[in-house]
Amino acid sequence: MKHLLTALLVSATTLASAEVVLEEVEYTHNDQALVGFVAYDNSISALRPGVMIIHDWNGIDDYEKSRARQLAELGYVAFAADIYGKGHNAAEPGKAREWAGKFRNGDRALFRERLSAGLTFLKAQPQVNTERVAAIGYCFGGTGVLELARSGASLEGVVSFHGGLSASDTATTAPIQTRILVCHGADDPGVPAEQVNAFQDEMRALGADYQLIAYGDAVHSFTNPGAGNDKSRGNAYNAAADRRSWEHLKVFLAEVFE
Repeated sequence: MKHLLTALLVSATTLASAEVVLEEVEYTHNDQALVGFVAYDNSISALRPGVMIIHDWNGIDDYEKSRARQLAELGYVAFAADIYGKGHNAAEPGKAREWAGKFRNGDRALFRERLSAGLTFLKAQPQVNTERVAAIGYCFGGTGVLELARSGASLEGVVSFHGGLSASDTATTAPIQTRILVCHGADDPGVPAEQVNAFQDEMRALGADYQLIAYGDAVHSFTNPGAGNDKSRGNAYNAAADRRSWEHLKVFLAEVFE
């Protein structure tokens, strides 16, 4: 009983002293300054897995920072990477579509390069076990992490939350080695059944280890409370789908990092 009480006291002390650190960091890609955020639990001294987060079309904001904090609380080093570049805040009215389109519908090669720059930065963090790295993304970022998987990037897994599933013209024909989880809103008007079917055909053809989970009654942006609750707009928060998809993420990360 004495040993049990001692263990409980040590555990309680550790929890009390643990602190999630969230730091703004600057890095570059081809002379373009990029601004991201690193989050980690500073009470952990051992190397641990790293998880890169790719923002939605609004760019990095409090939403991505909150997800980074959640991942750090789970014991990972989280890094919210910047795709647009310093000073390019797509949260301005009319800018989100413009900036997302530049990468998603225009220069997918540049998109992949910015994604790779973020991955390189994450792996350079002193707390990260470089052999155990994954990437997750939301909406625009969900499209991005699938591009990473298609590009043959060296990472254990990717998770796309309500991301676009279409392949780019530069899509690889080589087998995909990265494990994939797609968390999809079953009623997302931006990702129709034809795109879902084409994605699954692509994954089968490339021999990918993938999962696609469709959440009923969920539309686009179902994980983001800031999307509101008006489903008729095609973007709306769904608390049940958000909770379930986060649990699926945790199971997936535990599996790919085991």
